[in-house]
Amino acid sequence: RGWVASGSSARIFTFNLSSVITSAMVFAASTVLAACDPSSAFFGFMGVTSAIVFANLGAAYGTAKSGVGISSMGVMRPDLVMRSIIPVVMAGVLGIYGLITAVIINGKLDTPATYSSYSGYAHLGAGLTVGMSSLAAGLAIGIVGDAGVRANAQQPRLFVGMILILIFAEALGLYGLIVGLVVASTASEKGAGLCTSYAP
Repeated sequence: RGWVASGSSARIFTFNLSSVITSAMVFAASTVLAACDPSSAFFGFMGVTSAIVFANLGAAYGTAKSGVGISSMGVMRPDLVMRSIIPVVMAGVLGIYGLITAVIINGKLDTPATYSSYSGYAHLGAGLTVGMSSLAAGLAIGIVGDAGVRANAQQPRLFVGMILILIFAEALGLYGLIVGLVVASTASEKGAGLCTSYAP
């Protein structure tokens, strides 16, 4: 029961407190949560595109640059061609990083009507993280692989050093893959319920 005093007289109002609180909460929730932005899906799909495109760019550059060095070296030392193919393999792995991330992000894309802006930005960030990291790793692998196989043909003792440099260059793409997967996997639960469906 609630009491409201007006001058010398008092009026008694009877109300159900729980129903009032429930109605207030429902009203507040409906006014605070805005409708999901239809353009959020654009950022999610851009994350898918960024992951696979930039990773493949890095893999393509690393393969082409290392392949030029292997071909030039193979003219004089054809016996070392198969041993010097390692930079090409490591560059190809970068494309797999982008493929894995793109598939995972695509699987996390919700129904467009309930896809929040947070999820779209998170998936875009995850795709760019993996894609750009793989691109940087591909540049490093290509340059090191080109110079490394040529130098290894003249001085075989440089082989171990070349492999170590390639491993650390490949680790750059792996770092991006780990961060991208963490961001993409946690975006669904963090971005859930942030907006209401815009579908009628």
